[in-house]
Amino acid sequence: MGGLQGTLHQSLRSEIEQHRRARGYTLSKLGDLTGINPGTLSEILNGKPPRAITISQLDALAEVFGYEPGWMYELYPDECLYEGKISRPRLIPYLIRSAENGRKDCIEAVASQLLENPKNISILFTVAEQLYEDGKLGKAVPFYEYVIENEKDSYSTQFVMSHYRLFQAILGTNADENEKAVIRFSPYRKRLPETDQLDALLNLSKVCFTLQKWSEAETYADELRGLSNIFYQDKLQKCRKNRTTELIKTERPLVYYYGMGYLYKGLVLQMQGAYSQSKEYVQAYADLHWFELLDDEGIRIVERFTVFARANFYTLEVLMGNEKIIKEYTDYLAEQPVEILPGLVTIMEAANKYHFCVDEVLLRLSGDIARFHERTMLVNMVQHLQYRYQKAKYDFTKGRIESGINETLHCFVLSDLMNRHYDALQCVQLFEKYRHLASPSQILQYQAIVIGEKKAEATCIDEYEL
Repeated sequence: MGGLQGTLHQSLRSEIEQHRRARGYTLSKLGDLTGINPGTLSEILNGKPPRAITISQLDALAEVFGYEPGWMYELYPDECLYEGKISRPRLIPYLIRSAENGRKDCIEAVASQLLENPKNISILFTVAEQLYEDGKLGKAVPFYEYVIENEKDSYSTQFVMSHYRLFQAILGTNADENEKAVIRFSPYRKRLPETDQLDALLNLSKVCFTLQKWSEAETYADELRGLSNIFYQDKLQKCRKNRTTELIKTERPLVYYYGMGYLYKGLVLQMQGAYSQSKEYVQAYADLHWFELLDDEGIRIVERFTVFARANFYTLEVLMGNEKIIKEYTDYLAEQPVEILPGLVTIMEAANKYHFCVDEVLLRLSGDIARFHERTMLVNMVQHLQYRYQKAKYDFTKGRIESGINETLHCFVLSDLMNRHYDALQCVQLFEKYRHLASPSQILQYQAIVIGEKKAEATCIDEYEL
C-alpha cells in the first residue's frame, strides 16, 4: 500500500477540497464549523508532506458536508499504514469507528494487511477490548474472531480472552447457540486470568443449568466453589499479613461467587431429585455472615442468599410432598415477587406429582402470572416454559381441556422460540394426546407453530439477581 501513498493522500484530500470549494468555505470558515484549527486544516490539505488527519477530524468534516459517519473511510487506511509502519494512535480509533459505523469492508481490508505480521494481532485484540469496555461487545466479535483464527499460542492471554469474550457475546435464549458456545469455550476456562475465572465458571454453570446439562453444570459449580474458596483463603492470609495490595480483584465480592457455587450445586441436585442432598447445599448458603472481610455490598449479598435459601427450602419441602407448607410458601412468594415464577414451577410440579389442588394459589397469584411474559431473560423464560407445561398437565388432570390446550400452545411457542427441541417435542406429544378435543382455532395455532409462522423476539441471559 505504501506505493499508493501519494495517490491516496491526494484522493482523500481532493474529496475534502472539492466539498470545501463547492460550498464556498474558506479554511477559516471550515475550521469554525468543524472545530478544527484552520492552521491544522491547512497542514492537512496543503502540507508537504501533508499532516495526517485523525478519524475524529474526518468525522467532523463528514458532518459539515452532510454525510453520515463513515464517509471516506475506505480512503483513510493510508493515514495509519505507510511503508510497513503503523500509527497505532490513528489506526485503533479508525478500526473502532469502522466497527461502530458498520464499515465491515474497511475492517476486512485493514485486517488482511495487519495479519501479514503476527505481531499485529495485538492491535486487533486492543480494538476488541476497547469496544468491549465501551459496552459494544457485539461490535467487537469480528476482532476477537481474527485473534482466535490467527494466534498460534493457545495459552496466550489474548487468545484465551478472545474465546471468553465470544462465549459472552453468543449467550442468549437460543439453546443451540448456547450449547455450541459452551463446547467452544470450556476447554480454555482454566487458562483465563484469575480475575476472570470466577465469572467464567459462574456463566458456564448457569448456562448448562438452563440447558439441563446436569453433569456439566455440577462440574462447573464444584469448580466455582473450589476456586472461590482458594481465593478467600488467600485473601484472608494476605490481609492478616497486611499485603492487601496483592489481593486479586474480582468483578463482585468473593462471597457472591462462593454462594453461587453452592446455590447452583443445590439446584442441580434438586433437578435430579436428590432433595436431601440438595438441602445440605442450601444450608451452606443460608447464612454466610461468618464470611470475613465483608463490605456493605458483601453484606447485602449475604442477605440475598438468605432469601434464596428460604425459598429453596420451601421448594424442596413441596417437592418432597409436604402439602401443608404450600399455604406458608404462597404467603412467602407474595412477599417476594421475584420468587413467584420459580416458586410456581415447583408448586405445579408437586401438584401434578402428588395430586394436590392448588387452584387457590393460582387465583391468588393470577396478577403476577399474567405478567410472566414480560420476563425476557433466559432463566426466566425457561422457568416460564416449565410453568406453562406443568400448568397444562394440571389443567388436563382437572378436566379443563380448553385451558390445558392453550397452555400447551403457549409452552410450545416458548420452546420453539428458544430452540429447546426436547421441550418442543414434549409439547407436541401433549397436544397430540388431546388433539381430538381441540377447537379448530387451536389446531390452526398449533399448525402455525409447527411450520414456523408463529415466533417472537428474544433477548439475553440472566442469573439470580443479587
